[in-house]
Parts: sequence; C-alpha cells; structure tokens
Amino acid sequence: MGAWEDENFWQYPKVEHDAELIASLPESFDARDKWPNCPSLNEIRDQGSCGSCWAFGAVAAMTDRYCIYSNGTKNFHFSAQDLTSCCSHCGAGCYGGLPWQAWVYWRDTGIVSGVPTPKCVKFCDSSYNSDYDKDKRRGKSIYTISSDEEQIKAELFKNGPVEVSFVVYEDFLDYKKEVYKHTVGSQIGKHAVKMLGWGVENGQKYWLIANSWNPDWGDKGYFKILRGENHCNIESKVIAGEPLIK
Repeated sequence: MGAWEDENFWQYPKVEHDAELIASLPESFDARDKWPNCPSLNEIRDQGSCGSCWAFGAVAAMTDRYCIYSNGTKNFHFSAQDLTSCCSHCGAGCYGGLPWQAWVYWRDTGIVSGVPTPKCVKFCDSSYNSDYDKDKRRGKSIYTISSDEEQIKAELFKNGPVEVSFVVYEDFLDYKKEVYKHTVGSQIGKHAVKMLGWGVENGQKYWLIANSWNPDWGDKGYFKILRGENHCNIESKVIAGEPLIK
C-alpha cells in the first residue's frame, strides 16, 4: 500500500466543471466505451511486489489521456518504471510515494515509454532503442478535482480517467465482483488506482476502477466501490491533467 498521505493536497490547483455539463451526465459511464480507439483503457497493469501504486495509477491515467487528447491517433505507453526509479521528489519508489508528485514530474520532467509490467529495478533494457530524452512526453497542466461526486463524474466524462487514492482494509483483498463496501477488518494502508467510470448495480451507486494487481485479481483486474459517500476516502484525492501531445 504505497500511496502516502499528502498534507498539502488542499493547496493544489482545482478544476470546476459547469452546471450544464453536470446536468447532461448519464446514469452510467465507462471510458472504454466512449473512447474505443484507445487500447490502454482496457489494460490492467501489474505492480508486482513493488509498493509503487502511486506511480502505476498515475501513468495508467496519463497513458489513457494521451490517446484521448490525440483523438485516438497516438498511443504512448507511459513507463511506471521510469517514474518509480527516477522521480526523486515523489517518495521512496517501491516503498511508497505521493501521487500528486508523480503528476508534477510528468509535467516538469516528462516520462518515457515502457511496457505494462516492469520489474521494480533500475536497469538498461536492451530492447529500448529510443533516445531517452527525446522519448519523453510531458503534461501541459495538472490539477485536482473536488470531492463532489458530480464534479468527479464530469471530469471523467469530459477528459477521461483520473488517479484516486483510498484507504484499504483487510476485506478489500478478497474482493471479487460486487460493489465493494468496507465491513470488517483493519486498515492496512492507502492505495492509488485509476478511476474510469461509474454506474449502478442492484440499487448501489459505484465507481468503476482499474487496479494494478494484474488481471487475475478481483473482476479481471477491475473493481467497483461505493459511490457518493466518499467511502474509504475514494473521492477525497482526485488528480488529473492535460497531456502535451507531441
């Protein structure tokens, strides 16, 4: 559980969406359906034993947004390994980090391309045939979204997936397919993931989220969590950004 608490989160830039957009939002939404030309939206990454969820949640959303903002014409797979290994101000790599700082690094320094499931080590990949600096892609702007349910929905609908952090309890580890609601077990840490939609199941509102624990976990790597109640603080730290298309 590698998402560190960020005491300065409330100070970061925030985007507010207008009432007209909010009024037009559907009852359910899945980014995979709206942007079918972006294959990364269907991808589940695998952080392995490395506590770098802060990086995986970030690059997953960045990768999707790069494709979305290019109108499906460019697919650039941002490297979790590059971010985990090279961002000195993000935290402690495999031992945890700050999600917001991952986005700062993306904007200010840039991140290279990489495979979906890197090992959490520093090494030179012989198959990497690009110039490191030329391969980097950056963010144009980064921002947060308020903990308001409708504002989060509007951001997802308009601009694509976001990175969110939440409190993890023991019962989450056994998740299968239902809408998750914490009932038993102790808190074991904080986790960062990619949010990509919302819906209603058996009368329960939920957020649709892609985890980074490989496709064998949960519902083929995805999970649903109670929506609209800031359950497990899932709505309290929402981060997004606009890519600089190159």
